[in-house]
Amino acid sequence: MSGSCPATGVPSRHRRLSDGMRDALNGYLPIDQYGLIGNLHTAALVGMDGSIDFMCWPEFDSPSVFCRLLDKNKGGHFAITPACASTTCKQQYLPFSNVLATKFLCEDGVGVVTDFMHRPRPRSRSHSHMMPWLVRSVEVIRGEMTFDMECFPAFDYARTPHALQIDEIHDADPCVPARHAAEAENSVFQSVFLHWDTTDQNTESYNGTERAVFTPDKCEHDVGLGVTSNEADRAAQTAVHEMDLRYVVGCMGGGSCPRIKLTASDHGSGLGQGVTSQFTLSEGMRVFFIMRSTPDECSDMYLAKYDPALSMKYAETLLEDTLLYWLGWIRSCTYFGRWLENVERSALILKLLTYEPTGAVVAAVTFSLPEAIGDAGRNWDYRFTWVRDSAFTMYAFMRLGLTKEAKQYMGFVRALCQEKNPDGGLQIMYTLRGGREMAELELEHLEGYRACAPVRIGNGAADHLQLDIYGELLDAVYLYNKFSQPLSFDEWVDIRALVDYVCDNYNQPDMGIWEVRGMRQNFTYSKVQCWVAIDRGLRLVDKRDFPCRNKDRWQHTRDTLYEEIMERAWNPELEMFTQSYEHHEMLDAAVLAMPLVFFCAGTDPRFVKTMRRIMLPPHRGGLTANNLVFRYNAVETDDGLSGEEGTFSLCTFWLAEALSRASKADVTLLYKAQVIIDEMIMYGNHVGLFSEEIDKAGKHLGNFPQAFTHIALISAAYNVDRALKSSNHHS
Repeated sequence: MSGSCPATGVPSRHRRLSDGMRDALNGYLPIDQYGLIGNLHTAALVGMDGSIDFMCWPEFDSPSVFCRLLDKNKGGHFAITPACASTTCKQQYLPFSNVLATKFLCEDGVGVVTDFMHRPRPRSRSHSHMMPWLVRSVEVIRGEMTFDMECFPAFDYARTPHALQIDEIHDADPCVPARHAAEAENSVFQSVFLHWDTTDQNTESYNGTERAVFTPDKCEHDVGLGVTSNEADRAAQTAVHEMDLRYVVGCMGGGSCPRIKLTASDHGSGLGQGVTSQFTLSEGMRVFFIMRSTPDECSDMYLAKYDPALSMKYAETLLEDTLLYWLGWIRSCTYFGRWLENVERSALILKLLTYEPTGAVVAAVTFSLPEAIGDAGRNWDYRFTWVRDSAFTMYAFMRLGLTKEAKQYMGFVRALCQEKNPDGGLQIMYTLRGGREMAELELEHLEGYRACAPVRIGNGAADHLQLDIYGELLDAVYLYNKFSQPLSFDEWVDIRALVDYVCDNYNQPDMGIWEVRGMRQNFTYSKVQCWVAIDRGLRLVDKRDFPCRNKDRWQHTRDTLYEEIMERAWNPELEMFTQSYEHHEMLDAAVLAMPLVFFCAGTDPRFVKTMRRIMLPPHRGGLTANNLVFRYNAVETDDGLSGEEGTFSLCTFWLAEALSRASKADVTLLYKAQVIIDEMIMYGNHVGLFSEEIDKAGKHLGNFPQAFTHIALISAAYNVDRALKSSNHHS
């Protein structure tokens, strides 16, 4: 994927991005112009113009340090951009990894900015722990190129001022022969992937002679996210750390190394100064910029582990570690079907969205990216773990043979089951550490992406009743028992209690999978998933002979609920399953999941008629436009919000999978399923990432990248592939 990049050679803080990348959207990049990097604790979005415009630090739900994505003036950013007059940008992941390379091409040269957060090398004794650093490598692989670097942090969601100090590093080494790269392990691996001649004996390097230290003021807030009784959540969600920016420079071929000078510079936000630098690199030259929290301990053991001497060799080793980590992880994937590249990329993104300490899966790394451009107010914080999303993620990982993540998440579920709600149920979402409090707050000082306010942190839907989560969780647990590891008795006791809860509460109206903020209803999808929860509990009893005193009650409730859905959710006049018992004229794409969870066959006439109605365009009463599916009619549905929204990517993949299930009666539907997946993949961005929604112009809307969409892509690809193989076998 390529695009136009900043032009003019004046320092970038004094100019606008003049030839379209940001000016077309009044200073913002399109949401789909970003790639994602991360370390399983936090993540950052890197724009195609070389700017990091979003990063919460040090964890996913910590306050932002860079947030230009939500306010072009105040939010803060870390940009490395070329100064040449006319530049083309390309961005891609290095093979089988989450290491992101942004390439700049102009008449005078070709430069590459490589971004990553370190992951430790697998089974390594010398590099066994993670360095919590943001690392940016800048190099020129042809000709010569001048770069503008600017780092303007805005701590605590741009609420807290900071002081800047540029310190001299007196023990920095001069530019001397280093001979380091040839000594590094797997030097052939480095030379293949990293544009760096590891056999060149004339390599020189020097450590930076200065560092920029950003010290935020102490801050306390008495409302909003982080105001919680959970100490671990409070520590993470209010973390505002002092950070520093360092660098190391290297060059090959015996030439002199470029000199880097950090200069203090004012920023329009008024929160504190940033640093800028302009430097010129020729072919074979390289600079690593490293940003991190400054060490908060002075013990020799701590400093040796987390504050090692910085050198070109060490920086390269961090990059090599990270590449080997991701390569080793994705090699365990067992999918080799038609959409291999897309499935592997989705799996890598889902892994990036996994919070390593607990196994929880964050729904998206961002907050308050709008689901509709304008003042609809559909802006939410997704930096939490939904039971639904995590259960679907566990299913996706198991389908791909990645069972370690499923085991880790089951441990997280066990912990949640130890602290149920007073009524015996679960919350729909939790913090990444299992906390329950995530108070919602509007940040009125931020204008929002493309001036789409409000900007919200925290999530007020945490206390919603959404009964569908039990079906999704029990289905994932059933598959975990089948494909990963047998349930223990203690795990069964927890699961049994959840099934009892569903039997007691299935007849309550709830807020549904879409978390409407209007009236509670008896949503069809919620009822179907309640049936799934009870059905999977009964299957576990039958397959494992687990003790279940209430088995007869479960069977009676399951069968009663099935007939109730068939009677109360079916509209015989319109011949479709409806959104809820209360609204017999409303369609909802969530019912496409019926055959996916084996509630009914994909060939069931009632389901087929519903699916075909969903496939009609909106003006004819359907939900599909250009093979993209709306989740419901946002104008006519009472969801407690105003305005329209885009098509829902998850629902489009669900349609493809449902068509494959229905193709047993009509093989032409299988071809339609292939077409939908292929077309939907084209709506992914240049590195294969998806947001929550797609607008009428094919642009991404909503938080990005979104776990739900990548889960649905994996599931659709896996099951449509299986249907294709079965069809070919019988043809």
